[in-house]
Amino acid sequence: MSAKNAAGSENRSGRSAYEIDMLNGPLFGRILVFALPLMASGVLQLLFNAADVVVVGRFTGPTALAAVGSTGSLINLLVSLFIGLSVGANVMVGRFYGAHDDEAVSETVHTSIAVSLIGGLILLIVGVTASRPILTLMSTPDDVIDQAATYMRILFIGVPMSMLYNFGSAILRSIGDTKRPLYYLTIAGVINVCLNLFFVIVLHMGVAGVALATILSQAFSMVLTIRCLMLENSSIHLDLRKIRIVPRRLIPILQIGLPAGLQGCIFSISNVLIQSSINSFGSTVMAGNTAASNIEGFVYTAMNAFYQSNLSFTSQNYGAGKTKRVDRVLFCCQVLVLLTGLILGASAWYFGGTLLRIYNTDAEVIRYGLKRLSICCISYFLCGMMDTMVGSMRGIGYSLLPMVVSLIGACAFRIIWIFTIFQWNRTIETLYISYPISWALTFLAHLICYLIVRRKMHAEHGLQAQKS
Repeated sequence: MSAKNAAGSENRSGRSAYEIDMLNGPLFGRILVFALPLMASGVLQLLFNAADVVVVGRFTGPTALAAVGSTGSLINLLVSLFIGLSVGANVMVGRFYGAHDDEAVSETVHTSIAVSLIGGLILLIVGVTASRPILTLMSTPDDVIDQAATYMRILFIGVPMSMLYNFGSAILRSIGDTKRPLYYLTIAGVINVCLNLFFVIVLHMGVAGVALATILSQAFSMVLTIRCLMLENSSIHLDLRKIRIVPRRLIPILQIGLPAGLQGCIFSISNVLIQSSINSFGSTVMAGNTAASNIEGFVYTAMNAFYQSNLSFTSQNYGAGKTKRVDRVLFCCQVLVLLTGLILGASAWYFGGTLLRIYNTDAEVIRYGLKRLSICCISYFLCGMMDTMVGSMRGIGYSLLPMVVSLIGACAFRIIWIFTIFQWNRTIETLYISYPISWALTFLAHLICYLIVRRKMHAEHGLQAQKS
């Protein structure tokens, strides 16, 4: 070990109270300690949107509810690419941190923040100018499109702040800190709910009010996260004067992050196509789909915590050369995500009627919402297992392969389904069944790819051990 890395190792001996040792000791307990704050953080992020949906559904009406819901897949499409780059930042910071290379960690942190600023500004411009034309292409109904466009434009004004928060929290996750992002989101969540009620009930601002409340609360969580990095004494310390792109750190971030982002876009493209097909059934079906999708979002967020855990644990252990522990990380995360998906998915379906009434009391809206829950929630564990496989692949540096598999297994399959099976039997159930089928097929493909990559990883590790 070099003198620089040895010093980094010594400095690492006194770990922060927020940091988790991912390289030593039993895994199940550490993964749960890492994942539970992530679950809570994800739930709070969902509450930003859920608060929007509940407030407009209860106090403005089904049309406003449909307007807010119809934008979700489109916003995800535009944002996914740059959120994927935060995955690249997470992996590379974790890898260098596991290898005790503090200089590389610092350069990667400052490059990542620079990328988040640039990406946020690009998304602001694209989102504000292209929202209405894209909504028109999605066949958004006339009684919905004006409010949907207003909601999207305001949200995209706040995207630079959202990008900074996401990259900042990804850096904290890479060293095992999932608690402080949770604390910041708790504060921001309370602000969001209070502002929602004030803007909609008191000021009667409708969808514009809930969008404004969301971006103001996001700004607050961003400020707290950036301040946290600036006060850090470890190698992830952020110095605003050093924010710049270091080419040798940007390249690996892009190599991992771009395929991750494109994969997110691929899923979003297929979801936009499905949303366009749902739009053709009218605003009542759209409202039911919106409410059900929000309920599913909480299940997905709980499962996604194990994808994030797998990503962070794998990248650190791979950086430290502990390849056998990488396999154990995947096994633990798959067991946990399977149990989480089965329990929460079945619960969401069983209590679906009660949960849907929180969003809207219209009987037809609830009926259509239950149709989605009965198909997607019961099988949602497949989606979690699929994503967790991807976490292992990205954590060891393979990001292009999962993207290609997702292109075929998710995007291409769903597009073919929409233009063949759905055209033959144009029902809402036919659309929804495409989700679990694509999850199962894509999971199996990812598993096969991982087994191939795993063999190569262990062979390379064996050669390195012989040389040393």
